Amino acid sequence: MIAYLKGKLVFKDPTHVLIDVNGIGYHVNISLATFSELKDKENILLHTWLHVKEDSHALYGFNNEAEKQMFLHLISISGIGPSTGLMIQSSLSSTELRQAIASEDVGTIQSVKGVGAKTAQRVILELKDKIRREGLQESSKDFIPAKHNTIRTEALSALTTLGISKTAAEKSIDAILKNSGNTVTLEELIKLALKSA
Repeated sequence: MIAYLKGKLVFKDPTHVLIDVNGIGYHVNISLATFSELKDKENILLHTWLHVKEDSHALYGFNNEAEKQMFLHLISISGIGPSTGLMIQSSLSSTELRQAIASEDVGTIQSVKGVGAKTAQRVILELKDKIRREGLQESSKDFIPAKHNTIRTEALSALTTLGISKTAAEKSIDAILKNSGNTVTLEELIKLALKSA
């Protein structure tokens, strides 16, 4: 298993990065939380998890061990695969997710695109004790503002990659941008669009 990758950040997108490790390029799927932490770093270290299927191998990367641990907790639940796990971590910050689980807030977890009531209840039922035991804390994130056109394009790309139809994604993005002007960051825009798409 590949526990972590340390190398040069070649390409960054809200859903994945390319890391050059001694001349080998790794495609690593990431959440918005990890994306926002990368900022303008040139050399990065991502804690990784390798998903092996019959027809493919996919790497998932996390800015810290706590985020990786939460992802592993999520995908251990029946009905939640790696894509849904990343979708949950992209829609809710680690703090929001932990608070929702600890306080048994089904509605917050169910607000994530693709997560139904039964899955949300399973998340709470299976992770409540683990979360309370671990008592993990996360500091608030600093987001980087981006320019209006770039932000729209990047958000649209991220949302379609996450499985939302282009039409629904464009509608959500445009409505959010109209209401917030240029004050919204890329991460916030994607999170809001995920909740409304």
